[in-house]
Amino acid sequence: MADSRRQWIFVGLFAAVLAALVGAGWTVRERFLPMEVGARAPDFTVRDLRGRKVSLSDLRGQVVLLNVWATWCEPCRQEMPSMERLNRKMAPQGLRIVAVSVDAAPSQADGGGHRGGDVGAFVRELGITFPVWLNPEGDIQRLYRTTGVPESFLLDRDGIIVKKVIGATEWDTKDKLELVSRLLKE
Repeated sequence: MADSRRQWIFVGLFAAVLAALVGAGWTVRERFLPMEVGARAPDFTVRDLRGRKVSLSDLRGQVVLLNVWATWCEPCRQEMPSMERLNRKMAPQGLRIVAVSVDAAPSQADGGGHRGGDVGAFVRELGITFPVWLNPEGDIQRLYRTTGVPESFLLDRDGIIVKKVIGATEWDTKDKLELVSRLLKE
């Protein structure tokens, strides 16, 4: 009888601890789940290529394509020309593209062992005319819970994520141009 009672006490304690852990996990799940369409884009402050502080909130009220990338990332290099074409086509209508580099400083390596790149040289080499911001600490990756680079977020005028793309894509295709045009008209 005593053994049976101890087993029930153990089962009860185990269930209580398990319930507490599940409850605690549920309350902080937002920190670990990927940033999804429909969520408000978190604000952040970084530096631009000239060293000036810039924030996503500086673009409030505008349609924004936010791209997280690095110079060592080959898919990022492949994607950038289509972003530039999109910029040339849609910036006059009000689209703002911001590419946030997570490169470590050129003489250092990031947490993944990737050597820092010369972001300015990369921008000049590819003829990029949209703003490029620097976040060598990679805070934006934690804030947006990215899974790698490149990863992009299309934001409406209210700062809501309306499209999320993991990996490289062609940004100047008909469907994406139509989506951006629709957002610019809203």
